[in-house]
Amino acid sequence: MAFASVLKEADIKAALAGCAAADSFDHKTFFKVCGMSSKSADDVKKAFYIIDQDNSGFIEEEELKLFLQNFSAGARALTDKETAAFLIAGDSDGDGMIGVDEFAAMVKA
Repeated sequence: MAFASVLKEADIKAALAGCAAADSFDHKTFFKVCGMSSKSADDVKKAFYIIDQDNSGFIEEEELKLFLQNFSAGARALTDKETAAFLIAGDSDGDGMIGVDEFAAMVKA
């Protein structure tokens, strides 16, 4: 698992269990439960680059939709509603993508 070096597996499982139902994902709760919100800036940046699957330097809508699958291959995709809310929460400059600094601010919020 890509996050094994940054997060505890038990915390990841608890975070995924907390949003297993469609439309139950809340990024603030997820980041808190999985332990990411208490990680160092370097660890948060490592997480960003794991989620940025195409290495564009941004997390785009399609990558957000598959966000949970970065934590566990069997996890569900986010619904369109969850994806849109996640993007709005993280995209502070309105360019339709989440950059590394925007991601870090969202995780720590």
